[in-house]
Amino acid sequence: MRSRQLSDFEGAWAFRREIVETQGGRVLVAGHAVWLPADGGLICDETGEMHLPSHAPMQVTRRYRWEADLTVRFADGRFFHRVPGEGGDVSHWCDPDHYDGTYDFSDWPAFAVVWRVHGPRKDYRMHTRYWREGGTGYFGDADGN
Repeated sequence: MRSRQLSDFEGAWAFRREIVETQGGRVLVAGHAVWLPADGGLICDETGEMHLPSHAPMQVTRRYRWEADLTVRFADGRFFHRVPGEGGDVSHWCDPDHYDGTYDFSDWPAFAVVWRVHGPRKDYRMHTRYWREGGTGYFGDADGN
């Protein structure tokens, strides 16, 4: 498997995300992510519909800036993490919470990102599966099964 580079992500993707809280809560998000060129990098815009137990679905959005070396920044420019081109582990400290993530490119052109989040008021695992729009996608449970 070759190392991913920024241009590999450009374009339209579908995604499905499952968030499982340690205490048992479960949230699902399904949507679209588009990586478009901007200022020498790519802007990733995610839009989706979040399904919470016992609540009406709600629209959600997120924006990140991806740079040539696969550095990911929040919309306001703050550093988030750097994606390993071969896949692998990343981390982010957002006082008082710690985010440990893993990128898995073994099923390219589909890929998965798993975050484990721990803090005083946060304790959950978030599994997101991306696949090219119009392609076939698979989404297992929070353990990737």
